[in-house]
Amino acid sequence: MKLSEIKDILPTLENVEFQLENGTFVPEYFHVTEVGQITKNFIDCGGVIRSEKVVNFQLWNANDFEHRLKPNKLLNIIKLSEEKLGMEDAEIEVEYQAETIGKYDLDFNGRNFILKNKQTACLALDACGIPIEKQKVNLGESQSACCTPNSGCC
Repeated sequence: MKLSEIKDILPTLENVEFQLENGTFVPEYFHVTEVGQITKNFIDCGGVIRSEKVVNFQLWNANDFEHRLKPNKLLNIIKLSEEKLGMEDAEIEVEYQAETIGKYDLDFNGRNFILKNKQTACLALDACGIPIEKQKVNLGESQSACCTPNSGCC
């Protein structure tokens, strides 16, 4: 989800709720402790120089059980961040503390913001030397009825 998308969604909500892909909800008393833009410059294992930018939200749970972040408050935090930091309309990455700090992509299911699990991947598969897995196909199951012995299709 891009920053512009969350800005369009927030005014339509009564509450801001985050949910992990496994169905667990981030406690409703969470705080957004940081909104910023992160630029990552790196070289992949194939020697290609790359650059990525994400808008970063950091969620934190405190012992502030009465705290509730309302959509308008989050929208104001985003607008202030855009104004002061010159943030671009980039994809949002959310940091959330579980056993360790996790990084998640963000999606919306019509009611809740979903923290989607991120995966690592090689960006230079052709230079890595790891063979690409070929899909296994059972030829007996893939043949159509016309390709039987004496059917004349071969």
